[in-house]
Amino acid sequence: MADEKNKTGIIGLGYVGLPLVLDFCEAGLEITGFDIDDSKVEALRNGESYIRYIPGEHLNKYINSGLFEPTFDFKRLNETDNIIITVPTPLDDHREPDLSFVKDTAETISKYLRKGQLIVLESTTYPGTCRDVILPVLEQTGLKVGKDFSLAYSPERVDPGSKTYSSRKIPKIVGGITADCASRVEALYRKVFDQVVPVSSTETAEASKLLENIFRGVNIALVNEMKMLFDRMGIDVWEVINASATKPFGFMPFYPGPGLGGHCIPIDPFYLTWKAREYDFSTRFIELAGEINTQMPYYVVQKAVEALNQQGKSIREAKVLILGAAYKKDVDDIRESPAVKIISLLQGKGALVSYYDPYIPQIKGMRNYPSLVMESVELNAERIKEFDCVLVITDHSNLDYGLIVENSSLIIDTRNILKDYQCEKIIKA
Repeated sequence: MADEKNKTGIIGLGYVGLPLVLDFCEAGLEITGFDIDDSKVEALRNGESYIRYIPGEHLNKYINSGLFEPTFDFKRLNETDNIIITVPTPLDDHREPDLSFVKDTAETISKYLRKGQLIVLESTTYPGTCRDVILPVLEQTGLKVGKDFSLAYSPERVDPGSKTYSSRKIPKIVGGITADCASRVEALYRKVFDQVVPVSSTETAEASKLLENIFRGVNIALVNEMKMLFDRMGIDVWEVINASATKPFGFMPFYPGPGLGGHCIPIDPFYLTWKAREYDFSTRFIELAGEINTQMPYYVVQKAVEALNQQGKSIREAKVLILGAAYKKDVDDIRESPAVKIISLLQGKGALVSYYDPYIPQIKGMRNYPSLVMESVELNAERIKEFDCVLVITDHSNLDYGLIVENSSLIIDTRNILKDYQCEKIIKA
């Protein structure tokens, strides 16, 4: 591991894998990036980024220097000394873990596994995945963990689009199957990240990622429930939160919204609730939080229905504009976005729905909405006036909210982004 030229392969060049490529390249380490999507590989070879907050010129610099080489030829895994797995871990239709991408990747690695390699899983999953799912596949080759190869887990900690927390500065948790595995992954990651936090096992590392996201999910559910209650009481939940946040100890502000989005918080808690059943344990807190957060799109739609009724309009055939399709502000990531659920619910009630998002030019064939195909409309004064209702779902920084308020007849604000505009046509939800 003292050889600075040892080569690392990263499997999965998406929202986790591609930032990780940059982290390693910035540390001067050689990377081969693997992906089954030919179009992604070709885009990267041309120095083109398909993730908005990752500049193409950064990728191009490392490709031209020879530090980064994207490929769809998995035979070249044999050339690497370290292999990092960053493939998706979604839920299936029954809200149970879908580890098919992880299993398929482990099978692929096993075809080319050789002595001396380090395998690291970064995809979020339940405790025991490395030991119970990946390890048996790799040891089918006849090679033994801790002797012939190393297996470890390090949870990804990426804050997409954040200018405050660059991934290299976020402490990196690592855990190995054996002590030698742990030492190996710690040595590798210390070359890249400012701080590495070793833990006693892969299970501990896997559980730490779930706890981080469950913590957020439960607290977001709490403020979402408070929002619905305070709305009935005529109290502004955002004013309450801001007041409570002045306490210098014992309180951490979380903010309500139209529902959870992204690949982590809406999904990760259910990995643990599923695993808990194996131990005859009911995770009631987590499941209740999931129920509340899942209901938020329905609450937003109901607020829109009621607001239109107040104006003597029916939701059926009402023209509705969704502002923001991404799951969070200033990113081009639509995974698990509540906007998509809200669009589907509104369409189910007969509304004529359009959307605008400067970072999402098109919605097409998502996993849970295979028939949903839409294109972002133009946003100008005349276009805004055509709509009966505007729903602010994602509070992108570059939207002209003054233009929107001036030309809308009714606005449902789910993010409190219009707090400085005092007019009756703005409804908080």
